[in-house]
Amino acid sequence: MDAPIVTYFDEEITKNASPLMKKQTVKDMLTMSTCYPKDTSFWFQYHYPDRLKAYFETSGNGKQNKVGGTLYDYDSWGSFVLCALIEVITGKKFADFMHEKLFSKIGVAADTYALTCPGGHTWGDSAMMVNAMDQAKVILFTMKYGNWNGEQILDENYVRAATSKQVDNCMNGMYEAAPNRYGYGYQIWRTRDNSFFFNGMGSQFAVAVPDKDMVFVINSDNQGYETPVTVILNGFFDMVAANVDADVLPEDKKAYDELMEYSAGLELFYQKGPFEMEIAEKINGVEYVLDENPMGITKIKFTFSGNEGVMEYTNKQGDKKLPFGIGKNVFGKFPEEGYSDLVGNTYCPGNYYDCAVSARLEGNKLSLDVQIIDKYFGRVFMNFGFKDDEISVIMGKICEDFCSEYEGWAYGKKART
Repeated sequence: MDAPIVTYFDEEITKNASPLMKKQTVKDMLTMSTCYPKDTSFWFQYHYPDRLKAYFETSGNGKQNKVGGTLYDYDSWGSFVLCALIEVITGKKFADFMHEKLFSKIGVAADTYALTCPGGHTWGDSAMMVNAMDQAKVILFTMKYGNWNGEQILDENYVRAATSKQVDNCMNGMYEAAPNRYGYGYQIWRTRDNSFFFNGMGSQFAVAVPDKDMVFVINSDNQGYETPVTVILNGFFDMVAANVDADVLPEDKKAYDELMEYSAGLELFYQKGPFEMEIAEKINGVEYVLDENPMGITKIKFTFSGNEGVMEYTNKQGDKKLPFGIGKNVFGKFPEEGYSDLVGNTYCPGNYYDCAVSARLEGNKLSLDVQIIDKYFGRVFMNFGFKDDEISVIMGKICEDFCSEYEGWAYGKKART
């Protein structure tokens, strides 16, 4: 725990580390008290061929350097390095090691896997592909302090330390207003009511409430929304945990059947309206030529048929089609080619992401909500305003390392015939 992280990696990897980095310990990294904060998107921006080497090479370039082990500041890149540490020590890929030592013993699906980063190490800070039920098993295992059916798989004292408050992670003193500011353990967040949780990107939470013998899991993508962690966690504690004691709940088949019926009817979010179709009639089949713009889109056209439509456009890759639903999702492939597949931040020819697209129409405006639902997830928002023969366009994305081609403003006019 107290060994400097650089001692575990070859000098070729760590030779350009800053003096602060050379003193940074494994414990500093486990507690997010590293010598510098690192923007998650930093490695995406610069396309490093080896993400591990880049961590040590760039450690002295930031203006916010600090002494390791003093102050908390979220360092996602550091979590990636800890995963690489496991692979260096064991000589095994992270997912293989986890299946051997833990997953196979607690019933996690055998096909659970992880994406990788440039340089070959597992993308350990953001890309473990696991379903909600398996998340529940891992958080339950953690709440039992490393014990599963009587077998102590992981050292109990370590798990108790990992789930306790090791550092203060509240920088503004507003603890009650933020349920993720009750302290930080070893890669694990403390929260309300003597509880702890795994805090995944986009509100992928797994919460343990030891005093109630309860776990709560949610898989979602709330990137870009305001305070989802506060709404979801406070809602859970106020409306669910507060109304349950630590005794085993009695079996209730009627309630269970009602839950299953409700769950079977759940759908992926889609735009619920309004659907003022007058604008669709005015722009149906009309081609617009756009001025030079950040998206590189030169022309665009919308066609409608019933409660579906298609956006046809031309950008740097050529002619594209994006089908969408009105009052529903249309599922298909997002038409931009080459986003990362199994290796993050790496162009992949012929690869297209699964997506779901819905629309709403109001006044002179058409809005498309594109949800990327693949190995990578995110959203693209496209808004189009129409007046006479002119069009205004604004696009934005909430994704880590893709859809940057769909950000910005554009202006255009109806094509001459």
